[in-house]
Amino acid sequence: MFGGIRLGRIAGLEVILDWSLLIIFALILVSLGLGVFPAWHPNWPGLLAWTVAAAAAILFFVSILLHEMSHALVGRAVGIEIPRITLFMFGGMAQMEGEPPSWRAELGMALIGPVTSLILGIVFLALAGSLAGSIDFDPEHPQKALALLGPVPTLLMWLGQINILLGIFNLVPGFPLDGGRALRALLWGATGDLQRATRWASRGGQLFAWLLAGIGIAMMFGIPVPPFGRGLVSGLWLVFIGWFLNNAATMGYRQLVVRDVLEDVPVSRLMLRNITTVDPGQSVDELIEQQLMPSGQRAFPVAENTRLVGLVSVQDLHRVPRDQWRLTAIKSIMTPRSKLIAMTPRDSAGHALSLLARQNVNQLPVIENEQIVGMLRREDIIKWLSLTADSHTHATGLSAKG
Repeated sequence: MFGGIRLGRIAGLEVILDWSLLIIFALILVSLGLGVFPAWHPNWPGLLAWTVAAAAAILFFVSILLHEMSHALVGRAVGIEIPRITLFMFGGMAQMEGEPPSWRAELGMALIGPVTSLILGIVFLALAGSLAGSIDFDPEHPQKALALLGPVPTLLMWLGQINILLGIFNLVPGFPLDGGRALRALLWGATGDLQRATRWASRGGQLFAWLLAGIGIAMMFGIPVPPFGRGLVSGLWLVFIGWFLNNAATMGYRQLVVRDVLEDVPVSRLMLRNITTVDPGQSVDELIEQQLMPSGQRAFPVAENTRLVGLVSVQDLHRVPRDQWRLTAIKSIMTPRSKLIAMTPRDSAGHALSLLARQNVNQLPVIENEQIVGMLRREDIIKWLSLTADSHTHATGLSAKG
């Protein structure tokens, strides 16, 4: 369902390590192992520099996990359901089920992340200073003091600096950064309109994203930009971050608008009612010849006397060799009812769309008293949104054409 590695559960939260994180791990490792630590410690052997660099990269992502954990725990305390945390190439994300219940809840949840990073940074720097002992620091020649640090104080010094930078960066008032979410909370509290507050905060996020991209382009052309400096690789990286933040800001607003549009639309209004069901004892060959080919369905509820017992899709059929179609019963390849997430006709289409995305499926069975009454497909929701897009075109990016 989610790409990457499942690390397990911490405080009831599922932690997912996205594969894209390996890119950032490699970049940090190479940057520290080849650049930062050899510059700080010219006399260190290569193995020591690379070992400390690897430890720094790992502990940096532990710091990000603590940052996201703080979001999640405060979010849960104020009534927001947060089932998982995903660590990916741009940091981490505590995945919320819906929007915060109030602006105060969002403000507390948004600010706790940067505060956590700043506290971590201060603690790491204090530990580095304590372990380093009495080293004379010359502001004009800081390199001399850095060269006297041992491996552990060096590691803590870098972690302290990077966590403080992370905390400050996240306080930038541009959605979806934490500072942007705090700004949205304050605008929400002032206007009483979450959608308007999200639109304004998203525009702030887009402006910041374009600023980063502009700085990155200048750096790529050799123009020094304090405090970023200059350089092709660093500039390209800022352009990439700006592009990501711009997309995230835009999508965050669109998702809120779509959720609002669908919130009061019942599943019964959008579901496909005239569906074909199949018997669990029916063969794969019969299903293909009698139901799949003549109809446009790609998933079929499996029912016994209209009672839902499972679901079989085209993807399930692909697992059966051609010469076994006549010998394989549907019940042996279907997804059983116990593993299905079903909707009721009274559920909101917005909740259904969230479930479709979360489960990474294209349809959900709709039941009433365990009787199958319809199927809700992703395409049906998108079709309805396109038909009602006239008043939401600029917000959602949808068009009624096609």
